[in-house]
Amino acid sequence: MGNKKTLLLCAGALLSVLNAPVFADAKADQARATEIVSGRCFLCHGLEGESASAVFPRLAGQHSEYIAKQLGDFKSGKRKSDTMKPQADELTPEEMKSLGAFFEGKTAKPRQGKDAELLAVGKFIFTRGNQFSGLPSCASCHGAKGYGTPLLPRLAGQHPRYIEDQLKQFNKRERTNDNAVMHTIASKLSELETHAVAEYIATLD
Repeated sequence: MGNKKTLLLCAGALLSVLNAPVFADAKADQARATEIVSGRCFLCHGLEGESASAVFPRLAGQHSEYIAKQLGDFKSGKRKSDTMKPQADELTPEEMKSLGAFFEGKTAKPRQGKDAELLAVGKFIFTRGNQFSGLPSCASCHGAKGYGTPLLPRLAGQHPRYIEDQLKQFNKRERTNDNAVMHTIASKLSELETHAVAEYIATLD
């Protein structure tokens, strides 16, 4: 019995030793992410990823892997942006991952919709698509609530203006990454459908 107790104590101590650097690294990573956000990211995206301006995307609640990938694409030039290129150039892959984790841990808040009829159109497109134009539903890839996946962005609660801008960029092939599938989808959206689905997406929680 004594030997068993000793073994358990030793095992617990070993786990504590093994886990300590991991927790320390995680805290250090988040401390660095906070430093970067408060130093520059907040100017456009807000301290909590809330983004007060509709021109810039809300990052709160976004998948950490997706954020890190986009930052990597900005740095490599795969995704063109005169604004984000110089910001990403200075980041290491580790810092990109830390920033992703930082923003994923923030809470995304939905926007209150005002036009019920427009929102109904947007909900129809989001959940069912448009069989007459061959448009698939947004939910088929981004999920019924717009939460996305680590590879596909969370859409729920995003600024309508930003959603519309991205869809237009996909349609014109001005969005230079993740274009293969999204160009086909965006090209099938009418102006009304684009506006309606963007308004609906903003209300998702």
